Amino acid sequence: MTEMAPVLVVGGTGMLGGQVVSELLARGKRVRALVRPASDAKRLEEAGVEIARGDMMDPPSLLRAMNGSDAVITTAAGYTRHSKGDTDEIDRIGNRNLAEAASRAGVRRFVLTSILTCDQTPQVPHFWHKKLAEDRLEELGVPFVSLRPGAFLDMMTQMGGDPFAKRRLMWFGSPTIPLTFVLTKDLAAYLADAVDAPGVDGQRIDIGWDRPVSMRQIAQLSGRLLDRHIRVLPFQRG
Repeated sequence: MTEMAPVLVVGGTGMLGGQVVSELLARGKRVRALVRPASDAKRLEEAGVEIARGDMMDPPSLLRAMNGSDAVITTAAGYTRHSKGDTDEIDRIGNRNLAEAASRAGVRRFVLTSILTCDQTPQVPHFWHKKLAEDRLEELGVPFVSLRPGAFLDMMTQMGGDPFAKRRLMWFGSPTIPLTFVLTKDLAAYLADAVDAPGVDGQRIDIGWDRPVSMRQIAQLSGRLLDRHIRVLPFQRG
């Protein structure tokens, strides 16, 4: 019996990427993760994930990681600065390197984590770089699907700790401006499903709630559900 080819996850040590790995394993997929040489991969190894050491800025390492892979999912984003070594070069150059390695390796499908409205905001570099990554995959003829999520509600509202235990939501923007949100777990499931979803090659799919809501509305809704007053306070770094 031929062994199942792995799905390569780029960004598997991050919050979203880690949940994508879990979703793939739950679906019975074999998973390989691209992990920087200096990064800790113990949690992934304990889950049964194959580790491919490499870096998005090192094209040969990407090709080695993709050879023999069935599909690729990338959740990597340099602009978040979540890990040491995250820079905007990952968004500008790293994504291009990934696309070119995928083309050379002949992967069956490439699943890109993009950003909602990235094609409408050339003035926002990390949004626009996602759009350029989509375009490069298309130019190279790589079978791809791009999921464009809105803002991550659970990541944002937990910046100052558990907002419901502390009865306040920390927010860095206007509490009255509505945004389209997603939940990390939902997006991770969609990314895992996109590996085998039929008829989606070449699509750029918006992901979000059925309507935008403001942080003040979220505070009011959660307050009603919890029967307590939830405040919205400005988030201040440092």
